[in-house]
Amino acid sequence: MATEEHNVAKAEEFKVLANEAFKDRKFSHAIDLYTQAIELNGQSAVYFANRAFAHLRLEEYGSAILDATKAIEVDPRYSKGYYRRGAAHLGLGKFKEALKDFQQVKKMCPNDPDATKKLKECEKAVMKLKFEEAISVPGSVKRPIAESIDFRSIGKGRNSSVPTEVAIAAVTVAVMAVVVMFGRTSKTIVVATIVVVLLLVLVAFWWSGSNTDVEPQYSGARIEGDVITLDFVKQMMDDFKKQKCLHKRYAFQIVLQTKEMLQALPSLVDITVPHGKHFTVCGDVHGQFYDLLNIFELNGLPSEENPYLFNGDFVDRGSFSLEVILTLFAFKCMSPSAIYLARGNHESKSMNKIYGFEGEVRSKLNETFVELFAEVFCCLPLAHVINDKVFIVHGGLFSVDGVKLSEIRSINRFCEPPEEGLMCELLWSDPQPLPGRGPSKRGVGLSFGGDVTKRFLKDNNLDLVVRSHEVKDEGYEIEHDGKLITVFSAPNYCDQMGNKGAFIRFEAPDLKPNIITFAAVPHPDVKPMAYANNFLRMFS
Repeated sequence: MATEEHNVAKAEEFKVLANEAFKDRKFSHAIDLYTQAIELNGQSAVYFANRAFAHLRLEEYGSAILDATKAIEVDPRYSKGYYRRGAAHLGLGKFKEALKDFQQVKKMCPNDPDATKKLKECEKAVMKLKFEEAISVPGSVKRPIAESIDFRSIGKGRNSSVPTEVAIAAVTVAVMAVVVMFGRTSKTIVVATIVVVLLLVLVAFWWSGSNTDVEPQYSGARIEGDVITLDFVKQMMDDFKKQKCLHKRYAFQIVLQTKEMLQALPSLVDITVPHGKHFTVCGDVHGQFYDLLNIFELNGLPSEENPYLFNGDFVDRGSFSLEVILTLFAFKCMSPSAIYLARGNHESKSMNKIYGFEGEVRSKLNETFVELFAEVFCCLPLAHVINDKVFIVHGGLFSVDGVKLSEIRSINRFCEPPEEGLMCELLWSDPQPLPGRGPSKRGVGLSFGGDVTKRFLKDNNLDLVVRSHEVKDEGYEIEHDGKLITVFSAPNYCDQMGNKGAFIRFEAPDLKPNIITFAAVPHPDVKPMAYANNFLRMFS
């Protein structure tokens, strides 16, 4: 009895320390302390729910669901267990599962205004999802939005100051006046009506189709012809820095030209770095445009002599995601060998819908761009190999041994990421310290140990795996006996994690990684997740 009482008291001490670590945003340390509390007293639902909360902050939604479920098992009347599990389901985009948990919270706490508010928002999200499913068109039937866009027809360059609507109205009045003057029979009126409709269509087509230039009052960066130059990209970045918008015509041109280049690439791209040259690999940027500019200040702009690979998760979370993606795409158009781009798990419809990119694009551009970016993201390669030695991927390795580079190269990537299989694991998996494989702390993909990494390298005659996907305090972490490096390039992630950012420079021929770290820089007062799903912002 005395030992049990001692363990309970000691567990409470660990919980207090864990709560302090959580307040200091040291979430990994908080998880370790809650774990020690649980080891001493596994019958406290609070400990499991608190650890679930820390996992949520690290976006470890799979672990959060497990802990929240355990809290419910220990005490089915503990509402925070359902609350944490609902939030974790939401983070994975599983709105229907989240709805069930928040309905339970509301049932247990009927007078809680916070629970009522979150339940209503979740119900809206589920209704919206059902509506989108009902009106969706199968991918095999739907025509790609890119095929319907002619960026050259966007703008207004006609010398006339008469708006299109006024011109059409004038034609209509003129034709109807002729009808009244020269014919009053019903047959004449029917014929005249048909003529009016045809004229309206022809006038609208002629008038709007001739508007091929950008408005004279537009003062931002301009592309002359079809060639995107360094001068244009520099001016565009400077405009973005001042929070000015790029004209839709040029945004369409950049995205469409990028799509054309990306879709011609294999799913695994081979990169050759000549003897004496260098190559830079960056991790997640997550819409932190001003930190992207800082990378270029520290390491130089992308060029054929200073090439980069950005390893996925360009968008979401940060509220300058559009500026980031247009900058990276513009450099790709300017010089394809100056910059390489890999797909991350956030280059997907489901993530963009929740974490802000979709809302940001809709706010700064329009709905057409939402669909267009979704199409382009499906064209992004899944992995890269430098000089047949360094394998670079956003997430990680596989649930089975023996995967060869040729299999990765042949993956049909032109789709939304599946929930299992090689493509899913490339985008979602994470390394673990223990050997073997384990369940994913995220709830998607898996965790893999150093033995898995070493077998993959040996099977493919490779030396090193570089991946991103995870926040690291120092901006990077070396694991698996030096055979795997995580690099993350979004410092002070979401304005709250306090982490450094990092990038890696490889020098040929030895390709020894040189890791450079950097701190966050100031940005305009637009909070992260400003364009995110309303429901998700409640938990941020």
